[in-house]
Amino acid sequence: MHGPTKQEITDLIKQEALHLGFTACGVATAGKLIRHEAHLKNWLKEGMHGAMGYMENHLEKRLDPRMLVEGARSVIVVAMNYFPTEQQNPGASYLVSKYAYGIDYHFIIKEKLRKLEERLKELAPQHQGRVFTDSAPVLERAWAVQAGLGWTGKNGCLIIPRKGSFFFLGELITNLELTPDTPFEKDFCGNCIRCMEACPAQAIVAPGKLDARRCISYLTIELKDSIPDELRGKMKGRIFGCDICQDVCPHNRFAEPTIETGLDALEFVRNWNDENWKNIDSQSFNRLVKKQNSPLSRIKFKKLRDNIEAAAPGTNH
Repeated sequence: MHGPTKQEITDLIKQEALHLGFTACGVATAGKLIRHEAHLKNWLKEGMHGAMGYMENHLEKRLDPRMLVEGARSVIVVAMNYFPTEQQNPGASYLVSKYAYGIDYHFIIKEKLRKLEERLKELAPQHQGRVFTDSAPVLERAWAVQAGLGWTGKNGCLIIPRKGSFFFLGELITNLELTPDTPFEKDFCGNCIRCMEACPAQAIVAPGKLDARRCISYLTIELKDSIPDELRGKMKGRIFGCDICQDVCPHNRFAEPTIETGLDALEFVRNWNDENWKNIDSQSFNRLVKKQNSPLSRIKFKKLRDNIEAAAPGTNH
């Protein structure tokens, strides 16, 4: 008895991905991302990664998954919709990014990727590889484009045709040779620059080029220090992450609420008003954020307090 063919394994793994709740799944041939090398190196050279020093590490691994996973031949890329079923309290001035409404997505995607890997192992016992989601030096959006899922918008987000950009990405890198999808070559942004115009801090300095040092997501999450004075008046109420460049994107008119119940908004995110946010103390931070595995636990309580202060209505330095 012969085992399933390369094409059959590819088709079955895509079916399994959809069955597990992923919105899309594609396959790319593992190799060096030559087209992205100069762009990434120039971006780093210009210091646009700000305090994210880790971006300078493992540069070759970022560009070539074969250096991450020995014998890698294929990159399976999955996308999971996180567009919320319920919006944050409409009366709240303090806003949390949509991706952070529920529990930390890493738990959900990693678990599903492991199940996908189990299925791959059943189909091809010779499989060896690793799963990744936003936690290792993998250029996820570049691989999503290579795997035919969509294109990179001017805001740097992956846009999936007729679905939008509110997606988490994950990868299963394998030593198996699977049937690759055709890389996504088209760009349906056209002349639209809504995301560039809407960014309060003008962080999108050129199409597809983000100066992280001005990006509200970076300022409220990655930057461990206090938000610089000259940017404190540009927060637009954002206290953890930002969705402005995605909210204005015409392609997100196709966004539909996620079917993943694990991503449902936590009660405090859904219902808190301005007074609740202004009066948050370390006890409630530990109880509501840390113990519930909210993505907000990525920052320290002191940082959240500073973000709230910087985003206060009427703040304009």
